[in-house]
Amino acid sequence: MAKDYYELLGVHRNAGDAELKRAYRRLAHQHHPDKNPGDKASEDKFKEINEAYEVLSDPQKRAYYDQYGTAPGAQGGGAAGYGAGMGDIFGDIFGEFFGTSRGGTRAMAGEDLRYNLKISFEDAAFGSATKILVPRWERCPDCDGTGAKSKDKIVTCTACNGAGQVRMQQGFFSISRTCSRCGGEGKQIIDPCNTCRGRKRVERERTLSVKIPAGVETGTTIRLTGEGELGAHGGPPGDLYVYLMVEEHALFQREGQDVICAVPISFVQAALGAEIDVPTLTGSAKLKIPAGTQPGHTFRFKGKGFPHLRGSGIGDQLCRIVVEVPADLTSKQKELLREFERLSGDNSTPIAQGFFDKVKEIFGDKTKK
Repeated sequence: MAKDYYELLGVHRNAGDAELKRAYRRLAHQHHPDKNPGDKASEDKFKEINEAYEVLSDPQKRAYYDQYGTAPGAQGGGAAGYGAGMGDIFGDIFGEFFGTSRGGTRAMAGEDLRYNLKISFEDAAFGSATKILVPRWERCPDCDGTGAKSKDKIVTCTACNGAGQVRMQQGFFSISRTCSRCGGEGKQIIDPCNTCRGRKRVERERTLSVKIPAGVETGTTIRLTGEGELGAHGGPPGDLYVYLMVEEHALFQREGQDVICAVPISFVQAALGAEIDVPTLTGSAKLKIPAGTQPGHTFRFKGKGFPHLRGSGIGDQLCRIVVEVPADLTSKQKELLREFERLSGDNSTPIAQGFFDKVKEIFGDKTKK
């Protein structure tokens, strides 16, 4: 059977790069052969994890796998955990196990953030602009991200002499380990900044402007590039993803690009016809009800719906007629309705008459028993 790479990594099929990497790091750390010497099951699991990550971390390979259920070029499902493209991530994992680094502390991109934003039905239809308040980590403004009170309070690390690494011998291997004193930066802070206390960043609430295009729906995501968490060691910031949730409307429902509105009318209006005012997203509009209109009949207002978010044209508004039957009748009203029924005979309800004619045609005299 084909391997389920998503199940191997314990992620859903829509997992992003950051989630894939976190899952891979955790499982690789757990099943690495050097942490489980002599454990064949852990070694096999480690290979499978590497194979899954190599495919899912490559957009082209992942697309192929999602479509065909197998890795491109796979021959019998063999492990591909040590192929091209694994060098960087394997190096990161190896460094976590043994404290090694191939170039000191590397710049790392900041984490992406998500912000859930509720918007009104009308804002979804016509678009709007709003402001949001986002808490996030930012570079400390007082020390400019150095972590020290001043530049002369930063000195060369005495443990690694500024190299950011210390060398150690382990068997036949000579391994460079990240300096634990300076964290691989090669420098130490002897007098930390009072504001960030040497952390180089502070948590702030930032007001951001968000432009909501017309035609969005619940689940639409707006990406604000560079508005995520601050990157570590000089790395670029992550992005902010604004996830939209459209509130329900008291009168309208949405079906694709169309707006649906249930319009109640009386029995008399349905029978004799009328002209009524109905609500639309752009205001009130006149609707002519022809005599004899049946419950459930739909009238259409062209161009009164939602615009296409990624296309041209605008949907319509559909008004579905609901005929209200009076619940409390006076004696006079009941008398007049019975007179109406007597005068109408069998010709007043053609739909019902047609229904019972069909019943007689199918069941014949059995309906009389």
